[in-house]
Amino acid sequence: MHLSDLTLSKAYIDGQWIQADSGKTAIVVNPASGEQVATVPDMGQAEAERAVIAADVAFKSWKKTTAKHRATLMKKWFDLMVQHADQLATLLTTEQGKPYKEAFGEVMYGASFIEWFAEEAKRAYGDQIPSASPSTRFLTLKQPVGVVTAITPWNFPVAMITRKAGPALAAGCTVVIKPGEDTPLCALAMAKLAEMAGIPAGVINVITTSKPAEVGEVLCTHPLVRKVSFTGSTPVGKHILRQAADTVKKVSMELGGNAPFIVFDDADIDKAVQGAMISKYRNAGQTCVCTNRLYVHNDVYDQFIEKYVAAVKALKVAPGLEEGSEIGPLINQKAIDKVQSLITVAVDQGAKLIEGGQQSAQGDLFFQPTILTEVTDKMDIAHQELFGPVTTVFRFESEDDVIERANDTPYGLAAYFYSQNLSRVWRVSEALEYGIVGINEGIISTEVAPFGGVKESGCGREGSKYGIEDYMEIKYLCMGIDV
Repeated sequence: MHLSDLTLSKAYIDGQWIQADSGKTAIVVNPASGEQVATVPDMGQAEAERAVIAADVAFKSWKKTTAKHRATLMKKWFDLMVQHADQLATLLTTEQGKPYKEAFGEVMYGASFIEWFAEEAKRAYGDQIPSASPSTRFLTLKQPVGVVTAITPWNFPVAMITRKAGPALAAGCTVVIKPGEDTPLCALAMAKLAEMAGIPAGVINVITTSKPAEVGEVLCTHPLVRKVSFTGSTPVGKHILRQAADTVKKVSMELGGNAPFIVFDDADIDKAVQGAMISKYRNAGQTCVCTNRLYVHNDVYDQFIEKYVAAVKALKVAPGLEEGSEIGPLINQKAIDKVQSLITVAVDQGAKLIEGGQQSAQGDLFFQPTILTEVTDKMDIAHQELFGPVTTVFRFESEDDVIERANDTPYGLAAYFYSQNLSRVWRVSEALEYGIVGINEGIISTEVAPFGGVKESGCGREGSKYGIEDYMEIKYLCMGIDV
């Protein structure tokens, strides 16, 4: 199958590839070049409702299939994703901008969730509970929650979908997917591969739109929807929670972050630099678990900064499909404006700009990898999710001080620290108020471990054996018997 065969211009509802009722389309643009890649249907509430109804109809039969049958179809979907990984990665880079190497890694990472949950489908065990009397028996069953809507962002247009669709399908649920407005093509391509794998009509549906609030209202309030899974900003997540509340839907929220990265005085500095680089500049800093605040102990501050600056200077800024690209474009002009504004205000408030700080000559949406030092907790930039290739470096002197500062945020998604002191590793790991902690590691995401945050960074977990639980209900059976 060629790339052109996976670049689709129709949405997918009830097993049919269709245009919007209005005939309107939305343009998908390559952020590296500004060129039009494709058009997709610009759908509204009527199509969203039809997708929900189609998913509900399909649910009635899909929930009755065996776990082994669902696993077999999901394994075929996984195999097709791996078989077409190059085409998917090229499509991902084209519509989203990240370097091809990262895009290929995301495709394989995304596929791993389909494989993992295909296996977990056969392990969703119930329990027999010791009864309270000789004449009763207590059992629990796990059953699929129902129709799931998956609202996903633009920064990981493959993995954010499979992390939701994988456990949903494995549990016996059906899904309606609304991908990010900037990156709908990967979602449609994966739906095509799912169709080729034999996943029945209505089990997976994909709605494309330039009106996310309008379509999202249906997906978050429709009475046939029993669960909403959302990845995106905290303000939008709070709005979705309010919408879902009237019908008491189950929800999974993977929201914003303000990740601290702490380098203690006993850290391996070379490894800490390497970890910070991977954590900060992956996807040009456009990830929810990116390093947002880099805290470096005074005793190793100068040593760390010298090595870190050298590593940042060596990064290659280029279109994602160019050989050796390490920093691609930001997603749109709004992202560029936000990053530039954050830097300007920080410098005005006393931060020191020692590297970058401007748009790159590569193109309108490219931004230079940037380092701001002498940043303090009183500056505006310390309290905002950066979502760009900007490092803010803070000094600290003591363990207690840096833990207090790291926790001084409403967010609690990911945190990182480097230390070779085993006692400190335990103390700091337990003290950090985050759902995920990387210890001497800058890359933390994997399908086999739970991903999710605390506080205003969300609720629920994706991946691991825990990830399927959010898509199932526990039913208790109390049986009276003759003895």
